[in-house]
Amino acid sequence: MLKKLLEADAIGLRLGGGGGLPLWEAHPTYRHRKAVDRIRQSLRPKEGASCACVYVRFPDGSYKRPDIALFCREPEELDEAITLLPEAVVEVVSRGYEAKDLEIAPRFYLSQGVKDVVVFDPYTLLVLHLRRDGASRYVSPVELELEAGCLLTV
Repeated sequence: MLKKLLEADAIGLRLGGGGGLPLWEAHPTYRHRKAVDRIRQSLRPKEGASCACVYVRFPDGSYKRPDIALFCREPEELDEAITLLPEAVVEVVSRGYEAKDLEIAPRFYLSQGVKDVVVFDPYTLLVLHLRRDGASRYVSPVELELEAGCLLTV
């Protein structure tokens, strides 16, 4: 499956989904990539933590590539989709994919055991921070503390 995902990636498509719902989408826009870069640069992880934009195979078998996945330890698998569950994920909303980014993806990540899900809409500056026990809404810029003990600015 990873081979197919990478082949699609090479021609400008991302295949993802979750909970049995496959979804093709175009590569992110420049605005989207710049927002991801700013957020990733703001991340202040704990010792030994790492973040990446990689395909993750979640416990239900779904493959997704979060814009940013935060791991509290370095994932072991380097040539395959990572099976280590991220502690947190950050998604940046893309035009035309608002429902996926704001509604479908957060519920999926939380159902798989991800502790913090952060969604940023660069068009409205809305920041959603979701956890198992609820959700908070902010306007960017905002500094968030994640359950893993890391800080990031969105």
